[in-house]
Amino acid sequence: MSHNQKSQGSTEMFIRVFRAIAVIVCAGILGYFVYASTIDENSSKPFKFGLDLAGGSHLVYEADVSSLEPSEVPELMNVLREVIERRINVFGVSEPVVQIERSSFVAETKQERLIVELPGVANVDEAIKEIGKTPLLEFKLIDKEAVTANASIEKAITDAAADGKEVDQSAFNTKDIYVNTELTGRYLKGAELVFGSGSGAGLSNEPTVSITFNDEGADLFEKITRENVGEQLAIFLDGTMMSSPRINEAIGGGKAIISGNFTPDEARELVRNLNFGALPVPITLESTQTIGSSLGDSALQAGVYAGVVGFIILSCFLILWYRLPGIIAVVALIIYVTIMLALFKLIPVVLTAAGIAGFILSVGLAVDANVLIAERMKEELLSGKRIDAAISEGFGRAWLAIRDSNTAHIIVGIILFWFGTALIKGFALVFSIGVFVSMFSAITVSRTLLLALPVTAENKLGKFLMGSGISH
Repeated sequence: MSHNQKSQGSTEMFIRVFRAIAVIVCAGILGYFVYASTIDENSSKPFKFGLDLAGGSHLVYEADVSSLEPSEVPELMNVLREVIERRINVFGVSEPVVQIERSSFVAETKQERLIVELPGVANVDEAIKEIGKTPLLEFKLIDKEAVTANASIEKAITDAAADGKEVDQSAFNTKDIYVNTELTGRYLKGAELVFGSGSGAGLSNEPTVSITFNDEGADLFEKITRENVGEQLAIFLDGTMMSSPRINEAIGGGKAIISGNFTPDEARELVRNLNFGALPVPITLESTQTIGSSLGDSALQAGVYAGVVGFIILSCFLILWYRLPGIIAVVALIIYVTIMLALFKLIPVVLTAAGIAGFILSVGLAVDANVLIAERMKEELLSGKRIDAAISEGFGRAWLAIRDSNTAHIIVGIILFWFGTALIKGFALVFSIGVFVSMFSAITVSRTLLLALPVTAENKLGKFLMGSGISH
């Protein structure tokens, strides 16, 4: 071998060793980040656990959509979910889950529900308080004819009672004096506290609430006031009429005033609640469930224990059966686990029991890839090739099988995430991330570390270290 060939070989080996050291150093940095951020109670990157691991409260709300057109229900339920999420986030609840659920497939009995999960909030009363009072804002016209008709009925009943006659009040059908306008809190853009009504009426120091509608709400508000000049427009919060001003003219600009003899504190709280989210439809708390932190801790400890025991058993198998490639595979698996744990913190991923199961399953896929690579390398070595050539050929031949199997797993993960419930989505997300990272660790990390080993298959020690099984 010439001097130039030796020099070139030394340079290539130096580059390989440098790459391997770089991989190990980067993995060490990631490992330190995971360790330091885990033991630090005040870390900004802790592991985030779902309701089944951290404990917390599970609330089910039922939405009253009986007065809505069926075509409007999906949109309004999405608005409701966004409002509740915004409301909860303001109170600092860690990783809340708010999802919509339809309780029945029967058209006549469909119920729209909102499922709220609050990890870390084990007190149900506290959980309900976290959601707080999100006001239902409605604008309704007052039907003068209905008011007159109801007044006549009440007078007739009063006169009959005064004459000593028995009155069957069920025979008198009173009318609802309020007419829905379709203008609700779904069109609300913002609210602010002002003193005085803003129109010259009322006391100058009276606290009132000025509300602003979005573009669609402003157009609807202007249309309502233009078509009903001289009528009264009642403003309701949670079914209670706060005020019923008379419409003197069409009101443009999308602004309205709510006055209801508020104290400054009451008006300020109302502004806060409206800005945090006025509900587009009324909701009723249907059921509550509490998951204790001790139960969550038990599930977490069981998952971690299963993962550690499984990893040790797999590592022993790889090392005993595949020897040096097995050791490299174990190192690659450790790096894989480190990368996954770092991603859980950085993305961040909310870990559930199902998610941990997906993580453990993805470790098995990483092992499968390393087994394929080791077997292909053994075949190339048995054919008489040098170690570096056998490593390259082994990885090349194993790649096609690894690619196809992992592509199938990724497709399954996407389908599960797209169509699954929150529990299934947690599994699918962690599993899919694990598939991508396992491909990287098995192909890139394992290959980089193997090529940096100063081992030759031309002696007995090299043949033993690169062999596998019992006989080789």
